[in-house]
Amino acid sequence: MESTESVKNQRRAVIIGAAAIGNYEKIASYLQPDRDFYMYCDGGLLHQRQLEKYCGQALSPNLIVGDFDSYQLQKGFSLSDFPCQVIQLPREKDDTDTWFAVKEALRRGFTDFLLLGVVGQRLDHSLGNLSILLHLHQQGVQAQLLDDFSQMEIVGNTPVFVSADFSYFSLLNICGLAKEVTIKNAQYPLDKAEINCTYQYAISNQVLPGQVAEITVGQGSLLLIKVW
Repeated sequence: MESTESVKNQRRAVIIGAAAIGNYEKIASYLQPDRDFYMYCDGGLLHQRQLEKYCGQALSPNLIVGDFDSYQLQKGFSLSDFPCQVIQLPREKDDTDTWFAVKEALRRGFTDFLLLGVVGQRLDHSLGNLSILLHLHQQGVQAQLLDDFSQMEIVGNTPVFVSADFSYFSLLNICGLAKEVTIKNAQYPLDKAEINCTYQYAISNQVLPGQVAEITVGQGSLLLIKVW
């Protein structure tokens, strides 16, 4: 088993949930099989073959967690047949399968996260999983979330940059009050502005041609959504 120090230095926790994925090609382009530690959450196992198709490499589970209410085991196939560790969870619990996987990855010392298949048709699950980004930000670790249309992360007082490769970017307040919000090199710049949860006006911004946008939040945090 790898030491905690080795995990911190070399691996990224890729947590794959059961929400629908359509743009497998784009999402697979973010994967790094040589350093990723794949944690499949229940029905997230259904995405494995399609991701492998577009990645061109095996993405075998390193860990599987879930109560298996989404992924139905085939007749004659049991949890012990998986070639990796499986943590079977009770169906009645406080943590969703995804939240449990995040906590388990933190316990194992991971400091870099990529979340896939966790935003989709179920708004309740989607909002709950967006809060994972806040939790990981507060833990001081890196985290990104991908869906079929965008890349998401939390912005705080450390500058974050957006390239012109993205069609649009938006800043949304999903917790508290964000102050001293500054956006540079964008169509709609901001200088030490405030964004609260009840008035979301920093949506569908664009990077100026030939520039790289820079975003900082002096106090609080914001959800940055970069649209492909």
